[in-house]
Amino acid sequence: MPAPTLTDGSVTMRALLGSDVEGVLEQCTDPLSQRWTQVPIPYYLDDARSFVTGHAPHAWESGEEWIFAVESLGRYAGNIALRDEGVGRAEIAFGSHPWVRGTGAMDRALRLLLRWGFHEQEVNTVIWRAQVGNWASRKVAWRLGFTFDGLLRHSLPHRGELLDGWLGTLRRHEPLEPRRPWLDIPVLAGDGLRLRPFTQSDVPRIVEACRDSRTQQWLGRMPSPYGEDEARSYLEHLTGQRATGGGVTWAVADAVDDRLLASVGFFDYEPGVECEIGYWTHPDARGGGVMTRAFAVVMRYCFEQLKVNRVKAFAAVDNAGSRHVIEANGLIHTGVERRGTEVRSGLADVALYDVLAKEYAARAATTTTRKPASDSAAPTSAGARKP
Repeated sequence: MPAPTLTDGSVTMRALLGSDVEGVLEQCTDPLSQRWTQVPIPYYLDDARSFVTGHAPHAWESGEEWIFAVESLGRYAGNIALRDEGVGRAEIAFGSHPWVRGTGAMDRALRLLLRWGFHEQEVNTVIWRAQVGNWASRKVAWRLGFTFDGLLRHSLPHRGELLDGWLGTLRRHEPLEPRRPWLDIPVLAGDGLRLRPFTQSDVPRIVEACRDSRTQQWLGRMPSPYGEDEARSYLEHLTGQRATGGGVTWAVADAVDDRLLASVGFFDYEPGVECEIGYWTHPDARGGGVMTRAFAVVMRYCFEQLKVNRVKAFAAVDNAGSRHVIEANGLIHTGVERRGTEVRSGLADVALYDVLAKEYAARAATTTTRKPASDSAAPTSAGARKP
């Protein structure tokens, strides 16, 4: 059957036309398109023409793939498709022209596509796949209501090799909206510090901090040796933490020169219930109260913005520096879990701390002018049971 024309009044989906060839060429020579899709490299005008006038019409004729051009503001904006996998299944595919990214046009087009597939083609399940690391695609799928169903190891073909892939699904009649929060990472400031998102420029400082013998001792599951690959994997992990609604980790930066001083964040987040705070400090930032102050900023965010009822923190019993940070922020020592954490030398007893929202509020009301104690006596500041 021929491609129908669909519109929501803002974006239009239609058959690819000869006038789209230049736009397809621009899209498929874009570095991001080449990084995450299997478009040929190099990509020529003849390739674009063949796709528009050959591949797309043939796919419609054979029923193997329903390919649409997306038009926004009267311009070619990209192409999207459902690939028929039989038995009521279809895979979703999409690629945007660089000019339209960030406008929301592709989201609207994909919603049109999904509704059309579910209601007109009687598709029961739509499958989304993407290379691990393609966070832009994953966030689009998240906004559309796809579940994140796991990792497909060494399974997605890409330019002659097999890569790890993500898998998600959306079923007919499920709402086209997120299933869980994708947490934001606001910039926080307080007490001479700036808490901001990590960037790739922080990698050398992350390596220095995580190679440090004290950090390695108290965070026993941290990779050793620790290099730039491990630091980049750490940043990917932090993005995944936010994508699943599990927590947020900030780079603690100098308020003047933006130099990375430490890492602090919350994880194991249960909305309205609780979370845990964990942290590590760069060696040259120890001794000035940096982590004590950064911990206070994050704890305030957890209670006042997230509205949790309890904040937890843990440290190895012998980790005097980490315990000092926790106790300086008013958390209450509730007990010891024997052999409850892993340090470099093996399993160790862990000290358990927490503070309730009502306790935090009462303490905050009586210490509005309190200056946090220095952690200058602390041998290290690496806290939590997880790196």
